[in-house]
Amino acid sequence: MAGSAAPADPGRELRRPDGPAVIGRMNVHHLELFFYVARHGGISRAVRNMPYGIQQPAVSSQIRLLEQDLGVKLFERSPFKLTPAGTELDNFVRPFFENLDAMALRLRTQGVEQLRIGASELVLRDHLPAVIQRMKQNHPDLRFALRSGFQPELESWLHAREIDLAIIPLRGRVPPGVRGLRLLRLPLVLLVPKQAKVKSAAELLAQKRPVEHLICLPPTEIICQVFQAGLKKRNVTWPLAVEASSMELITQYVANGDGVGVNIAIPSVVRHRQVRALPLEGFGSVELAALWHGEPSPLLHAVLREMLDYVTRQWPQWASGDKLPG
Repeated sequence: MAGSAAPADPGRELRRPDGPAVIGRMNVHHLELFFYVARHGGISRAVRNMPYGIQQPAVSSQIRLLEQDLGVKLFERSPFKLTPAGTELDNFVRPFFENLDAMALRLRTQGVEQLRIGASELVLRDHLPAVIQRMKQNHPDLRFALRSGFQPELESWLHAREIDLAIIPLRGRVPPGVRGLRLLRLPLVLLVPKQAKVKSAAELLAQKRPVEHLICLPPTEIICQVFQAGLKKRNVTWPLAVEASSMELITQYVANGDGVGVNIAIPSVVRHRQVRALPLEGFGSVELAALWHGEPSPLLHAVLREMLDYVTRQWPQWASGDKLPG
């Protein structure tokens, strides 16, 4: 009809199958879950990459509610593939959720300077305070937000932009999508009770299948992985018997007589009057690195410089020798 508006493209409109388009407010949390599902290519992968804990059945049920509300199917489950409606919705919500962190960062920088750092409890408790004190000299109003966690958690928080800087063990290359600065290369040691008759790590490894209980961090941690890789090269089988939640606990369990521990050689970690440290010659070292996204801001650059200075003063024999970016 002359003068009437052109009809909307039906392929560009979300409709219930049995009626007209529904105009209403979509549940924002459902949209966020859909964003992660579309971004990671499936519900199970989305759950593993969520910046907060949520179970897979809960995600599945809430995605179904979103589809029921819209009256369309958003993706094929197996193999995963977005439907045309799912692609349209993804194109709409993705810019919003992907830019949330950038917006938060811009708003934060309008007020007090803040740096969010994630690391192990050991780093946050025993070593980072010296860096913070030096930073405060030039940035007295600088505020630090600190989070402790295991390596997988720290990587997840960094990926989700929940922290600005992660200090984690590293094996090989820096993970894709982030930048990194290697700080230290730390050798591994075996910890045995003080009264143990064994004189060297080689004596234990010569058994090929040691009977002593092995104490270490979880298998997802680099320390455990580097140690097990060294065992494999020597055709030694030594399964993990006690999974400790911190490096200090490894030392304490050994002191208690609970077994033999794998730890890094830093004296403050392994020093105990009831424990002896045996060097693991020929085993790989554990690199400690600082990871972040994009070009480092002047504030982040200053923190990295202080970290390099600190490790060079404390452990010159283990300092990586890496240079600051830029």
